[in-house]
Amino acid sequence: MKAAARLVVSLDSHGNSVVRVLRSQAPLTLVPARRVGPVALVHLVSSVTSPLGGDSLELTVEVGPGASLDLRGVAATLMLPGPTGLPSSSSVRFSVEGSVRYLPEPTVVTGRACHTAVVEAELDGHAELLLREVLVLGRVGETSGSLSTSVRATRCGKPVLHQQLVVGDAAVDSSPAGLAGKRVVGTSLMLDAVARESDGGEWWNVVPLAAGGSLATALGDDVVTVTRVLDAI
Repeated sequence: MKAAARLVVSLDSHGNSVVRVLRSQAPLTLVPARRVGPVALVHLVSSVTSPLGGDSLELTVEVGPGASLDLRGVAATLMLPGPTGLPSSSSVRFSVEGSVRYLPEPTVVTGRACHTAVVEAELDGHAELLLREVLVLGRVGETSGSLSTSVRATRCGKPVLHQQLVVGDAAVDSSPAGLAGKRVVGTSLMLDAVARESDGGEWWNVVPLAAGGSLATALGDDVVTVTRVLDAI
């Protein structure tokens, strides 16, 4: 299955963030919860089971100057193998001149899944972006499939962050150089003007980025613990 969706939000003459373009294609279904207001709220709903092996999904998001968007998930995503044995892929591309908070629900990398996920964000000089990702390595009692996820962010064409995480190799995931045997890993990329200083904790840290903003990473045995840490940063 191949699917693409597009979302465009801009500021109107009254200072409201307005959804101007909303194009969905199953399983990428965009549902506006608030079309007009200081912040446009849109939910991303997986209208059929996806991604399956062989699927290719693409989401494009554009936010104009001064506009604000909250893009949220409504349920966990299950990455599943397909009948053909082919890998699946997804991409999310942001063009931001205002402010975006992208908060999908956790993603579960089920056994035998093989997926590549790419997030790309281009920001102008005053844009802000909060991007969260929480990964669960397999269902209860299940070995994780393989996932390669990468995030590339630039501001005014200059690199801010390029990070790649690969999971699914049991030896690496269990090693101190990998995920230390933790089943859940969460990251929060915060590209804004807030100065965050923290020594971190036993299973989490906050790293300032040279070009501005910060990246928080948390490991845990369950989703609740990891999301609480990210919420508190």
